[in-house]
Amino acid sequence: MTPPSGAAAAVRHPDAPAPGELLGSHYEHCFGCGGAQAHGLHLEVRAGEGVDVTAEFTVRPVHQGAPGLAHGGVLSTALDETMGSLGWLMHMIVVTGHLETDFVRPVPVGTVLHLSAAVTAVDGRKVFTRATGRIGGPEGPVAVRAEALFIKVDVEHFTDHGRDEEIQAAMADPDQVRRARAFEVNP
Repeated sequence: MTPPSGAAAAVRHPDAPAPGELLGSHYEHCFGCGGAQAHGLHLEVRAGEGVDVTAEFTVRPVHQGAPGLAHGGVLSTALDETMGSLGWLMHMIVVTGHLETDFVRPVPVGTVLHLSAAVTAVDGRKVFTRATGRIGGPEGPVAVRAEALFIKVDVEHFTDHGRDEEIQAAMADPDQVRRARAFEVNP
């Protein structure tokens, strides 16, 4: 996925979480980062120095496809969730528009996959990203990599299309309200 020639470099928002800070879950029932999902990925994403993040994902037996190996869709989800969290650093709400994943090597159950993601460019509402998943540490061999196009949206995207019961529960959660308000001041 190549950004257009006029695309700009990503700009970290002045109020972005500090480097090394845990971003936390954007929604407790999110399959990628939510703690309320028993079979979820439970990703813990940390802010990087620029417009980049790191995360870790432990492949559990509930995440397997072939016997003893991570399901490819679950690996794609881990990369998607990691790249999607980059919006927090720019104070943008983003959703996945397009995702391409390359599977380089099998990832056994029990593996801790070290994920890293960065924004490569921004063009209007389009945010271009890339990510890698490595086995055995941040410098380990690449097992999976992805590129994605995210689209900037307003909170109405979720209130207009989400199920009312979940929207109301999220809006009643003080932490979710605080996070949503952080984006209201963003032009």
